[in-house]
Amino acid sequence: MIRVLLVEQTRLVRGAFAALLSREDDIEVVAEADGDGDVVARALACRPDVAVIGVDSRQGEEIAVRGELRERLPECRMLLMMASTTPERLRRMLDLHAAGVISTNAPPDRLVHGVRKLVRGQRFVDPEFALAALDAGANPLTPREVEVLRLTADGTPTREIADRLCLSAATVRNHLSAITRKTGGRNRIDAIRIAVESGWV
Repeated sequence: MIRVLLVEQTRLVRGAFAALLSREDDIEVVAEADGDGDVVARALACRPDVAVIGVDSRQGEEIAVRGELRERLPECRMLLMMASTTPERLRRMLDLHAAGVISTNAPPDRLVHGVRKLVRGQRFVDPEFALAALDAGANPLTPREVEVLRLTADGTPTREIADRLCLSAATVRNHLSAITRKTGGRNRIDAIRIAVESGWV
């Protein structure tokens, strides 16, 4: 039997997912949680093969407490569920020890398929998300430009950005000019919009 820990903050949705998985002959939902601080403890108690975690459940319990689940229970693989994503966010999720990512709008049998793939030691990325990532193209911004743009998007003044990143104000302005040029934006605000929509920040 494939042992599953199901984490979802909405009780009705969690019940529907539990019923869907439990009707399979080879899958057993051994525990449920609402993502309110108890994911790692529940996993250690029931030792599941797969933890299916809704990302909206306190941001996937902060992606299973930033890797603690994987460190303490390496045999448990993490499948994250989310309504939507961007290519950049998808990469971050996979970098944070998730073995798979699935859309909450996916057909029911795709969740079952994803769980089984993880148990076989494979990764699973929802085809809908994978296609969006391919269509988005590569990020033209350097890591430093991404840092500058994120701080700018948060409303941080140029001088403060310079201080926080140990740069001169002139260098920050040069980065912002390069970002605007690379994104094809008309100005900084347009560059932020384009970068966010493209999943580059």
